[in-house]
Amino acid sequence: MPTTPGQFPWATFVTNVAGCFLIGVLMVFVPRAHRLVRPFVGVGILGGFTTFSTYAVEFDGLLRTGHAGLGFAYLAGTLAAAMVAVTLGSVVTRALT
Repeated sequence: MPTTPGQFPWATFVTNVAGCFLIGVLMVFVPRAHRLVRPFVGVGILGGFTTFSTYAVEFDGLLRTGHAGLGFAYLAGTLAAAMVAVTLGSVVTRALT
């Protein structure tokens, strides 16, 4: 989903946070799975699902178009939300299993 310059890139934000939640879920199941599951699912599938390269490009675009405040909010907000999502994913999965 394209983002209008100067607006918060919600599609990328939601995609990255959802992918981080799934990484948290994966970490609960990894000890029980084959040793190659972690790199295959974590780096391969979820790495392809998340789009942190787009996140970096969108941050750069916000800076270049004079929206530094929004850019840094996006930068910090994505990192904070991603960390919370990984933690939440693992906590919820542990509670359900």
